[in-house]
Amino acid sequence: MIPLDARTSRTMSRVRSTGTTPETRVAEALRAVGVRYRKHVRALPGTPDFANRTQGWAVLVHGCFWHRHGCKRTTTPVHNAEHWTAKFARNQTRDARVEAALASAGLKVVTIWECETKDATALQARLAADLARSASRSDMGGR
Repeated sequence: MIPLDARTSRTMSRVRSTGTTPETRVAEALRAVGVRYRKHVRALPGTPDFANRTQGWAVLVHGCFWHRHGCKRTTTPVHNAEHWTAKFARNQTRDARVEAALASAGLKVVTIWECETKDATALQARLAADLARSASRSDMGGR
């Protein structure tokens, strides 16, 4: 692993993995839609941000920069570009592995991107539609 300089290291140490603003916005939207959930369910592959095993769904909240959404936030730092390219590739590989594991566990996986959390109304509508489809599938006996 290539060592990062002190300034980059200091900046990166302030990046949180839980309790982020996008995660808080998704939690608010889930409450507004009226669904119950658990946060950071360690018993599930990849510890999804939100999940309801009874209703058969998991929500992953991805940062556009870290998980390479493709929007304007998906930039690659110029300093130490090889390190960042490898890091982003590992993140994407892990994301695909986690989604496949959750799906094979019988859960519908909904990925919410950081940029999608800006519009609360649209976020609520999307979650309501995606999770309603999941609930109707689990009511029919399948997940």
